[in-house]
Amino acid sequence: MNAIPILDLKRFESTDPAIVASAARELDDICREIGFLVISNHGVPEQTQNALYDTGRAFFDLPLEAKMTVRRPFNDQNRGYIPYGEETLARMHGGDTPPDFKEVFAIGPFDRPDDRYHSQERSYPNFAPNLWPSAPPALEPAMKAYFLAVEDLSRRLARCFALALALPADWFADKLDRHGSQLRLLHYPAPAHDLEAGQLRCGVHTDLGMMTILRNEAAAGGLQVRPRESDWIDAPAIDNTFIVNIGDLLMRWTNDRWVSTPHRVTVPATDARSRSRRMSIGYFTRPNYDAPIACISTCTDASHPARYALTTVKEYNDTRFARGAGPHRSGPVNVSNPAVNRPAANRDFAAPGGARAGTA
Repeated sequence: MNAIPILDLKRFESTDPAIVASAARELDDICREIGFLVISNHGVPEQTQNALYDTGRAFFDLPLEAKMTVRRPFNDQNRGYIPYGEETLARMHGGDTPPDFKEVFAIGPFDRPDDRYHSQERSYPNFAPNLWPSAPPALEPAMKAYFLAVEDLSRRLARCFALALALPADWFADKLDRHGSQLRLLHYPAPAHDLEAGQLRCGVHTDLGMMTILRNEAAAGGLQVRPRESDWIDAPAIDNTFIVNIGDLLMRWTNDRWVSTPHRVTVPATDARSRSRRMSIGYFTRPNYDAPIACISTCTDASHPARYALTTVKEYNDTRFARGAGPHRSGPVNVSNPAVNRPAANRDFAAPGGARAGTA
């Protein structure tokens, strides 16, 4: 494939089994060939999308000092504000580049139960408390509304994926009922100068989780994807659609039948810098931290033996994420013992003035 295909999710809701089967076969083909698709009829209200775009941009327009009041407390967390220079995604896969030219605001699940499964001792960093800035006041409700809407969409997509793999439609349900998914606002400012040699707005990487649901924004210096045996292609930014891509966990689950495809965010041409500001919204579906990741039975046979040993979401994700986190020039995070980067169990995080920390 030399372009990212579009799939209408309503086909999976047809009362005609032939239409559903055709959609499942097409989804399987897409995931085998490129691992990226654009989905329409996804069910997330445009008002919910637009509200988060408006409040997200307002947050990133604040002075740096205001944003730093909700700075990420620990490098192995995906929480709070991550300023420029503190994320280098190429390092997750063994690369070494200058830091990504972007800034981020991230949250995870909220209103989590106060039980053993969700305790900090067992689940860190999946259910670390979210940090909310005092301004703009509309950011918290906008992010929560978006999170819940796309959470529903991720479960709907999981059913589609199950059908495409000849599994029962609810096969992924018990792997997502206590998920640790993350919602990230990814802000790419318009560069005011030349970037460093080898620097990108977001370095070449694959996503670590099950799948990513991205609201893309059209601007110079955008998202690019590199399919198998192909050159880089531009990802489209179509109104009221989402880009969905397969993550590493789903590739392992499917025994490499489906591909977790490398992607990047490019640097705008010099003459396009002034109009290159963009903000993407990414929902990164991360299954239950103790969910076993073993090759699915429909993806293995005598000709296709299992390629991967059994692991869990936590074992695969935590250390790899930490490699790409933290200030670029102050040394790497301790990935051999992530516990040294984290707080004590069940401890609330004390944020500087102007921020609130908590599970909600």
